Amino acid sequence: MASITPVKQQEVDTVRDRFARAVAAVLVDFRGIDVEQITELRARFRASGIEYRVVKNTLVEKAVEGTELGSNQKFLSFLVGPTAIAWSYEDPSRAAKIIKDFRKENEPNEKLTVKCGVLDGQIFEGKAVEEQLATLPGKDEIRAMLLATLLAPMQTLVRQLGAPAQNLAYALSAKVRTET
Repeated sequence: MASITPVKQQEVDTVRDRFARAVAAVLVDFRGIDVEQITELRARFRASGIEYRVVKNTLVEKAVEGTELGSNQKFLSFLVGPTAIAWSYEDPSRAAKIIKDFRKENEPNEKLTVKCGVLDGQIFEGKAVEEQLATLPGKDEIRAMLLATLLAPMQTLVRQLGAPAQNLAYALSAKVRTET
């Protein structure tokens, strides 16, 4: 096997580190997208804390060697043609949601095709990324649901404690109306 240049080795190490730190990654084929559109997509990713980069397939293969993804033939089969990767470090569904919204808003962006998504070692094919991964609740949505779940018993208790006084007030109000 040919030795790898130091510059390419640094790129391989960077990609390996990103896959190791990311909670999810989405691989896309960007052929046919003009510079203005890809710049807009990059800006959306940057605003959400998602790293987006065009990477050579051979470097990705080298980066995932010796990992769970390196032995996953399904993942390796998606490394054909131009590949860009969006790594999400906090919210696993954020990159998929941005891509889905971007494709929906700009009809010609059907040229931006999702190859696959990776979440906890599980590989999602293109359509599954938009139908399953993009529909997962985000980190803020999960926090809101947890908070609502935690507050519900307390809110019920407060209503139950206030109910007798409220019922007494209703009864007195009805008594006053009947006497007048």
